Amino acid sequence: MEKFNLEKYLHGESKSIKDYILLIRNNLKYIFIISPIVISLTVIYILLAKDIYKSSATIRITKQNENVLENTGQSYDVGYVDRFIANEIRTITDYSIREKIAEVLIDSFKSTPSKNLFYLVKSADDRGNIGHKPVMELAGLLGGAISVEQIQGTDMITISAESPSPLETAIIVNICALEYQKLNLAMNREKLTNIRKFLEQQREEKFAELKNAEDTLMIFQEKSGIVDLDFQSTGLISQLSQLEAQIEVTKIELSTSDEILKQYKFFLSKQDPQLVDYLENQTSQAYINVLQQQLAELQVNKDLALSLKNPNVDISNKIKEYDQRIEELKQKLNSAISSIKADAFSSNPEQVRELAQKLIEEEIKNNTLSVRLNQLQTITKGYEVNLKRLPKTSTELSQFQRNRETLQQLYLLINEKYQQATINELSQPGNVSIIGEGGIPSAPAKPNRILILLFGLMLGPGLAVGLIIIKDYFDNTVKTPEDIEKNNISFLSWVPQFKTNGESKDFNQDLVTLNKQDSPISESFRAIRARIQHSRIEEEFPKLILVTSAAESEGKTFISTNLAGSYVQSGKKTLLIDCDLRRPRIHKIMNVNKKPGLADYLANKAKLDEIIRNTKTNNLFYITSGTIPSNPAEVIESEVMKNFLLEIRDFFDVIILDSAPIIAVIDAEVLANLADGTILVISADKTEYRLMKDAVELIKHNNVSFLGTVLNNFEYKSGYGYYYKYYYNYSKYSNQRGRKKIKLKS
Repeated sequence: MEKFNLEKYLHGESKSIKDYILLIRNNLKYIFIISPIVISLTVIYILLAKDIYKSSATIRITKQNENVLENTGQSYDVGYVDRFIANEIRTITDYSIREKIAEVLIDSFKSTPSKNLFYLVKSADDRGNIGHKPVMELAGLLGGAISVEQIQGTDMITISAESPSPLETAIIVNICALEYQKLNLAMNREKLTNIRKFLEQQREEKFAELKNAEDTLMIFQEKSGIVDLDFQSTGLISQLSQLEAQIEVTKIELSTSDEILKQYKFFLSKQDPQLVDYLENQTSQAYINVLQQQLAELQVNKDLALSLKNPNVDISNKIKEYDQRIEELKQKLNSAISSIKADAFSSNPEQVRELAQKLIEEEIKNNTLSVRLNQLQTITKGYEVNLKRLPKTSTELSQFQRNRETLQQLYLLINEKYQQATINELSQPGNVSIIGEGGIPSAPAKPNRILILLFGLMLGPGLAVGLIIIKDYFDNTVKTPEDIEKNNISFLSWVPQFKTNGESKDFNQDLVTLNKQDSPISESFRAIRARIQHSRIEEEFPKLILVTSAAESEGKTFISTNLAGSYVQSGKKTLLIDCDLRRPRIHKIMNVNKKPGLADYLANKAKLDEIIRNTKTNNLFYITSGTIPSNPAEVIESEVMKNFLLEIRDFFDVIILDSAPIIAVIDAEVLANLADGTILVISADKTEYRLMKDAVELIKHNNVSFLGTVLNNFEYKSGYGYYYKYYYNYSKYSNQRGRKKIKLKS
């Protein structure tokens, strides 16, 4: 089936605006039927629809503190920001948040005396007991109640909730905003939280080890009777413990740095593998290594100097010297690093440059920690040699004290870092701010009953017009005279609609041209008669006229009968012959028996004067079909039929042959070759274009005379009513004048 192309239909060359107006006017019944139905359904919906309240909260999402390890190389353009906000919107509507909203809603429902203030939460069992829905079911319902959208051109979003309960909408939207804010804060603090938890675990482990070391030292002192070491030994153990504590802390920092560095290299290698190798080679230059070595050595020596607790020794000048040399080395190291960054960032996108910068900084930090660890381990070995020179008993005591001091120093350092991590975690803000909370709505947001009613008022006629257009598009029947003429087919005239009843016993009730001579139908047949007469100006007037149709029930017998009546009006002696030997109908119109008739004469069962019958109207004669033969086509095509037509030509001025449809059987095609001219009857809104064209081709196939087509059953109000309006008014006016004159004479 051909696909409906509305654009082609509306803008096709075959239809004008007038055509569409007439098309709609001719199908007003669809508008009168569909419109009330649609309006009724709209009114029912308006009356039954629940009031829906809506509450909204506004949230601002600032640019996130993005973890560079999660960066995919996208630029921070408008599209990226929109995608980021779209991801956040998806997070807000996630089931986990809806589940928390459902839990809070249920708690609010339980604590509120008036349960009717809730709608989505409330449920009732078979006995009518009021309760609440399960969390999972309620979370599913919230998916349709909550909507989130970005405010165009801003970094703000609006969270909205809808419900028949005003209070419920406000609770839902505010809980949703708060839960999302909590989730966002937790996500922003995730990295710091993990660090804090790791340090917390290390602190607890070291505290337990420190307590165990103190208990072990106390037991040894009680057994050995040695309570303390001399001042020199105590200072040695203190410095060694501090060094070992620094070694442990440095190892932890180095391990963390190794993991971060590995991730930086992994993500950067996915974007630029060659850049990773380049940066690794650059940061391991001999010059940089020497600077890091010197810097680590100075830093360790400074820490050792600060660890001396002798009040009699002034080390302030020594510390200043260390700080000055450390600052000089840092400047040289930063200068070297800046040179590497400049070479690495020259031709790379912003996100790659940011990731490369992080990698360089972490690489330098990692190398510095490695050098520092080596320095600390080297210095520690020297202190251990000095410690071994103590007496055996003192050595054992020193080992216990050293272990305790080391764990104490390590615990203090880890505890300090733990406190810093806790502060960093708590001070880390989220990037979500609640700008405006959702209030309890005072009026419903929908349905907009006035708008729905207006829509219903427009929808009804719109659907009806759409149905009319679609119906007309798929209707391939002939409707107007233009449909015939645009196919280059000769057109005689059209005949208005006329309801007939062939079973009626009223004589000649189908003979409109004789019974109602001033009717529009009679005028149509006068036009047909005139156009047939003037169709052959230089030739002999067609005397033997065949009337056929493309298919059955298209009104060919009605046309034949009234065309004969029209010729009688003009003073012509006319004979109407029913040549449809398959489904004859003229005998019904004339209300007589069909026997004897044409078939009986051709079968030599009746004489000519027996089959020619006259009517009450002078000059109108007719021949019925007679007994229907078993071989109608052979009878029509016989020599007897040809001789019959030749014989009666001289007795009448006009002979009208009413034949079977030309598409269905061969009868009409045979008679067309015997007639002086052929008329094809087309029934408006019934005959298909294809059948009309095929019928015309069959008529013209043997070069017979084709007089033209007659459009029967045409509803002339569809475009030609103006002609009959003027005719009817003129005729009516003339009749009234005639009646007035007669009345005056009397």
